[in-house]
Amino acid sequence: QVQLVESGGGLVQAGGSLKLSCTVSGRTVRDGAMGWFRQVPGKEREFVASIDVNGGLRTYLDSVKGRFTISREYAKNTIHLQMNSLKVEDTAIYYCAADGPRFGVSQREADFGSWGQGTQVTVSS
Repeated sequence: QVQLVESGGGLVQAGGSLKLSCTVSGRTVRDGAMGWFRQVPGKEREFVASIDVNGGLRTYLDSVKGRFTISREYAKNTIHLQMNSLKVEDTAIYYCAADGPRFGVSQREADFGSWGQGTQVTVSS
């Protein structure tokens, strides 16, 4: 059974940084693309970032490009999302996604088969 456990969320002032982590068990991070999505109450979950199996391909939501970086740490079976220059509008519950496409990356929620429980990120003004 696949389990994804996110950590690193919290409260930060605008302009600050946070680093989210997602540790996978029951799979390896080499089994498929992985990603981060986020959701604000009352709105649909939206794509944030995705990384391919080899870590060579990454794709980002336009509004986070240049501020967020997704990466893999194979030895710990973990992916990270480094978030810099945070804005109030980045406030959301952030979800880790696994079991994505075997080749390439994806921005589609339906392409990922496993999800974490989410971690809250709150950015204050």
